[in-house]
Amino acid sequence: MKVIIIEDEKPAARRLGRLLEELNVEVSTMLHSVGESIEWFHNNGHPDLIFLDIQLSDGLSFEIFDAVSVKSAIIFTTAYDEYALQAFKLNSIDYLLKPIDEEDLEQAIKKYRELKSGTNQLSVDFDDIKKLLTNPIEREYKKRFTARVGQHIKIINADEVESFYSENKGTYAATIDGRNYLLDTTLENLENELSPEMFFRVSRKFYVNINHIKDIISYTNSRLKIKLNRFDEQEIIVSRERVKDFKLWLE
Repeated sequence: MKVIIIEDEKPAARRLGRLLEELNVEVSTMLHSVGESIEWFHNNGHPDLIFLDIQLSDGLSFEIFDAVSVKSAIIFTTAYDEYALQAFKLNSIDYLLKPIDEEDLEQAIKKYRELKSGTNQLSVDFDDIKKLLTNPIEREYKKRFTARVGQHIKIINADEVESFYSENKGTYAATIDGRNYLLDTTLENLENELSPEMFFRVSRKFYVNINHIKDIISYTNSRLKIKLNRFDEQEIIVSRERVKDFKLWLE
């Protein structure tokens, strides 16, 4: 199986390459920009599988396929929210949310091999995906959550939550009044329920609300540290793989 990675963040590309090696998948090439990728495809045979970041340093990776007709299977590596991911599913491809989880990667490789060995097509309709990325489907996100407090049910408005976070297998809402409420949900479930304009998952452990960020500080290993208005019980660190997307989200 011939595999290439197209990812502009070289540390993220190298990490993905190492994870693939652990799954006995050899990466033949790593490319880091739209321009470099177009040139490579003009001079090389197409791989069996491409791991593709959507946002590259010199543009969207879809521009590669405007210039080159690629027949490879594609697994996206992305931080886009679920409305776009629905398009990826419909086009018989897979996606991995950054930072990439080892188990998710293993499942994606398994899915690719099953598709390849069967009769399913591995083609991608880039036009449909581009439309969804540039013209997202309007949808309603949750405006309220509930938490049990003794014998009472507490109603929590989404805009009053500074952060959602996980701790000791529980999921909590840290609110503007300095309280932490245990919720009957998971961060994975919240991913489909939170407005991407208001909340961003900065790490596997934390979602933060843009309206309650007090300060953003440079941190070790090219990461960022976030200070919220009230919540200060734990450090909130933007993982290195998500720094670029976090900065784009802020804008």
